[in-house]
Amino acid sequence: MAVMASILSSTIYRLFVNPSRHSVFRYLPESIGCGKSRRSISPFLRISRNYVSEFSGCRKGAIIKSSASSEELTVLGIETSCDDTAAAVVRSNGEILSQVVCSQADLLVCYGGVAPKMAEEAHALVIDQVVQEALNKAKIAEEDLSAVAVTIGPGLSLCLRVGVKKARKVAGTYTLPIVGVHHMEAHALVARLVDPELQFPFMAFLISGGHNLLILAHDLGHYIQLGTTIDDAIGEAYDKTAKWLGLDMSKSGGPAVEELAREGDENSINFKVPMRQHKDCNFSYAGLKTQVKLAIESKNIDGGIPIASASSEDRKVRADIAASFQRVAVLHLEEKCERAVEWGMMMEPSIKHLVVSGGVASNRYVRSRLNDVARKNRLQLVCPPPGLCTDNGVMIAWAGIEHLRMGRYDPPPPACEPDDAVVDLRPRWPLGEEYAAGRSEARSLKTARVHPSLTSLIQRGSE
Repeated sequence: MAVMASILSSTIYRLFVNPSRHSVFRYLPESIGCGKSRRSISPFLRISRNYVSEFSGCRKGAIIKSSASSEELTVLGIETSCDDTAAAVVRSNGEILSQVVCSQADLLVCYGGVAPKMAEEAHALVIDQVVQEALNKAKIAEEDLSAVAVTIGPGLSLCLRVGVKKARKVAGTYTLPIVGVHHMEAHALVARLVDPELQFPFMAFLISGGHNLLILAHDLGHYIQLGTTIDDAIGEAYDKTAKWLGLDMSKSGGPAVEELAREGDENSINFKVPMRQHKDCNFSYAGLKTQVKLAIESKNIDGGIPIASASSEDRKVRADIAASFQRVAVLHLEEKCERAVEWGMMMEPSIKHLVVSGGVASNRYVRSRLNDVARKNRLQLVCPPPGLCTDNGVMIAWAGIEHLRMGRYDPPPPACEPDDAVVDLRPRWPLGEEYAAGRSEARSLKTARVHPSLTSLIQRGSE
């Protein structure tokens, strides 16, 4: 634990305070009450027609009237789905009052990736400080908030639990409605904060460390899944490649590989593009990872020797592998995105935008290549700035605002909720319903313990 504390002591806080634009969603506890009196409730409340009937006794209920209300909403967003502890305060006019991110970069270096138990402990050590700093920087107190939004899935359950517990404690103590946010939907919706002109329907390509997801966004909470990851996402492939090449993982594998790739020849190694034989929009990076590992072994590269200590000849070989990997990895994204755009425009010819978001979207090479896809299809690329592409509290708060405006939220949790209370976590949670033509031809996706999609739950609650 002493080692853990030492690692966390060097954790870097990145604070951003700057204005932007607008939107949000809602949360759902699995039980309500205290101690033995806890009872199960519906995981998704019906959409309220007057937006306050679900908790008429809540002092904040009166301000959530309709999207046309002149009352300004102020939402605290909490994000702990994976390896960063984040919180932010955002207003419904799009103003970002504060953004705080506590990075676990040192843990990533130490363990060569995300270690769930260590990540959970890291979140638990800093969550109170991160939330308080977000409130302090925003110059508001908890009682000034309209609601609390928090990521409930998908993600690592141990990590999600830390954020949800904190959100429920704040919401219960201050009698605030709570909004449960889908992590991937938040990545898509933050583009609407950045670009107020972005209207539904639009195409979205969400690319993060653990997910590749191509969706057609018909409306808020209504998504068609055109393609997804069937094994490893591109972020995982970047991280493993960086580790095997002995790169500095302090900023994660993506930036490290991209930087080294600029020195290499992207055509030096003929890696095979994944899944070209399958005419769907799904992704697989497990095979490419194996190709990279074999190439590294064949070149006798010792990943234990940091790139900074490598000879010029060794560095050149590593750079060639990085560049060749990146070319093929991103080409896989391009090909699947191209097909998804074709499918999406057949269903919704009025589409004008392609949103690209998620941690990997901060990679300039990725953005450039996907911008080419957008231009080819006469679409406008909308990509949030890097600070809003990686996991952050702003996107959670904004997703909360979007859904809150629609009357989608849950009442305040009980102030006396016990520490061992069961909370709703959705580690594996699809965003939209799967497009029939998009089903994987390669292999079946695991379906055990997968929650119903966000889209199906919202549509069910609207009936």
